[in-house]
Amino acid sequence: MKIETGYYLAGFADGEGSFNISFRPRQDYKSPWKVSLCFNISQKDKVILALYKRYLGCGTLRGRPDGVWYFEVNNFESIREKVIPFFRRYPFLSAKKKRDFAKFCELARLIKNENHLTKEGIKKILEIRRDMNDGGKRKYSEMEILSKLQESSETIRQTPGQSGDDIVRSSGKPEVNMNERS
Repeated sequence: MKIETGYYLAGFADGEGSFNISFRPRQDYKSPWKVSLCFNISQKDKVILALYKRYLGCGTLRGRPDGVWYFEVNNFESIREKVIPFFRRYPFLSAKKKRDFAKFCELARLIKNENHLTKEGIKKILEIRRDMNDGGKRKYSEMEILSKLQESSETIRQTPGQSGDDIVRSSGKPEVNMNERS
């Protein structure tokens, strides 16, 4: 890629791009939330967005019914290996986008280290997210995310052992299986 193209794309993203983290409820995960990073940009001119797909070598480009085109990268490895290195090589000029990108990189580090799988990690992620994109619209509030985490940990604590038997445990005493008959 020509250096001018890299800086052009970075400048365009500086004005029109967005770095986000989303929480999606999941029944099939150990945690009640799937935590995902996303870089996206939308524009009526498909040609410019196609350049991102071409030069980043990842992402999805699709049209919306209102005539706006949308480019997004939400694959974690693509974000780590392509999006983040690209914007480190071609940095932003605006303080706001620099700040959001730095937070995005910190979130990627936390997810890479699997902090998103712990309650304390989720709290840290929410703290970082709070100031990204000037607060932005959020589908799920911090309170909703944390309360679902609390519900999940309560459910895990109340779930019987793998055998399905009710086991009473008391510190210092042997386990008693309540289904056994004397």
